[in-house]
Amino acid sequence: MSAPRPCLAALAALSLAGCVAAGPVPGTPEFTAAQVSRAYDCGLKVDRGGIIARLPAGQRSRFVAANASYAVQSYRAPRRCEAPERERLRHELPLAARR
Repeated sequence: MSAPRPCLAALAALSLAGCVAAGPVPGTPEFTAAQVSRAYDCGLKVDRGGIIARLPAGQRSRFVAANASYAVQSYRAPRRCEAPERERLRHELPLAARR
């Protein structure tokens, strides 16, 4: 009877790992909001108004809501930003704003 328990434990660990690792889908306003939030964390200058202006009208409210949520999370638990992540964001954020 003890054989199913390790299998269940492994299955539970895998399912939780998938939930924790999942984030916003690239190309969505939520993903752009997450990038903006991280850029702020990294001390980068962000043209938030320009990003909002480039989004389709139907996606602007989703971006604003997600951005506010990420800002609150970041304020409560800011994470360190290393140089490679800062450079990646510096290059990716303007591309995300053009979508």
